[in-house]
Amino acid sequence: MPLQRFTQVYGIQDAKISPLLTDPAAGTPTYGPAIDVPGIKTYEISGEIEVKTLRGDNKKLATNSALTNVQVAITHAKMSLDVLAAIIGGSVTDTGTTPAQKTSWDLTGSNANFPPFKLEGVTPPNGVDIIGGDVHVVMHKLTCSAFPDLGFAEEDYRIASFTADADPLISTDKWISVVINETAAAIA
Repeated sequence: MPLQRFTQVYGIQDAKISPLLTDPAAGTPTYGPAIDVPGIKTYEISGEIEVKTLRGDNKKLATNSALTNVQVAITHAKMSLDVLAAIIGGSVTDTGTTPAQKTSWDLTGSNANFPPFKLEGVTPPNGVDIIGGDVHVVMHKLTCSAFPDLGFAEEDYRIASFTADADPLISTDKWISVVINETAAAIA
């Protein structure tokens, strides 16, 4: 019997970003190593549709809709220098030795290149109707659409967030993939 094509979706357990390295017209896209989005809290997808209506003979004759944008909004509990470098550019540098180690992310005018990336999120096991299963949502090609929310908050935790716009892959034309797994699987 085939797996059911509907499910509840409860929670998010993990999310990872992978830099898009190549997207050849006749081939398979390649991605860099997956980078954890630490403390993932929300993974929200929205879209924009342009609707055109044809009227004539004093009535509506036809309607046509076209997808014009897909956007994702992410919030995560911990700031990650590697995530910042993956979504807007810059470089991460580790220096020093214990007890004076440092790690820093530096963004300059020449390395703020907003590279494309893949984002994959997953529910916890049993966060779906299928006992032991999960759901993965993959955005295949994203580009950051606003500067990430960073900084500090007085007497409170500062939640990091970013938004990105999706484009279809040149190689496969995929924008989004939603996969229901009978057996929970880690993000590759």
